[in-house]
Amino acid sequence: MSDAAPDSMLRELADREAIRDLARRYAHYVWQKKIAAAVDLFTEDGEMDTGEAPPLRGRAALLEAYQRMLGDARFQPFVHNHVIDLAGDEASGICYLDLRAVQEGRSMIGSGYYEDRYRRVAGEWKFQSRKLQMDYLVPLDEGWAAAKGG
Repeated sequence: MSDAAPDSMLRELADREAIRDLARRYAHYVWQKKIAAAVDLFTEDGEMDTGEAPPLRGRAALLEAYQRMLGDARFQPFVHNHVIDLAGDEASGICYLDLRAVQEGRSMIGSGYYEDRYRRVAGEWKFQSRKLQMDYLVPLDEGWAAAKGG
């Protein structure tokens, strides 16, 4: 084993942990309604695709949309099972999501995942893009069995 191998392994582990922390911080900021902090986790030209409208591009569009989306609603996201593929200063990954929410006075429960692309900017990992793939988001009292065909 060469002397470079341990340094390379350490760098890879640090990168993976920084990317996992990026997803955790995003969930934390959404939960706490720290909208500007959540948006700052994206690159300047970052993109979010919720699947409900055209993707949001750029921090200004993200900030405006998040203020609207998080207005009276409460979102409590839990992220886990993070799979990351590194490629230098870029990476891609899947991050699974369990979601509790209150929307329009109704308790909601959801499950899905994010398809992410990450980029290192000035030594810091950021979201280049996030694409949300919801498996279901349903009222808690109705449950999700019918939403997925039983």
